[in-house]
Amino acid sequence: MTGENFVQYHKLFEDQYSAIDEDIDEVAERIHALGRKTLATLSEFLKFATLKEHPAKYPVVKTMITNLLTDHETVIRSLRKGIESCAKLDDAGTEDFLTQLMEKHEKTAWMLRATLDN
Repeated sequence: MTGENFVQYHKLFEDQYSAIDEDIDEVAERIHALGRKTLATLSEFLKFATLKEHPAKYPVVKTMITNLLTDHETVIRSLRKGIESCAKLDDAGTEDFLTQLMEKHEKTAWMLRATLDN
C-alpha cells in the first residue's frame, strides 16, 4: 500500500494486527483455563482456519479494507454460533468471553464500514 493516505492506513492495519494479537493470546488462555490444549503448528492452524489468505495479490486500499471487513463479518458469524453452543452447554464463562470478543469484532466492522463510506 502506498499513496497520500499511507500513514493513516498503515496505522489502521497496525491497530487491527495489535488488537487481533491480543485476542489470540486471550483465546489461548481461555482454552488453557478450560483444561484443553491449543493449536500450535502451522499445519494445525491451516487445517482449522475459516479465513483464507490471498497470496501474491496486492489489492488497492479500498479492496484491502473490504476484505478485512468481510473477514470480521465471518468471525462474527462464527462467534455467534460459538455463543449459542456455549449457552446449550451451560458454559456461561466462555459464552461471556465470546460475546465480548464478538462485540470487539462488531465495533471494528462498523469502523471499517465507516472508512469505506468516505
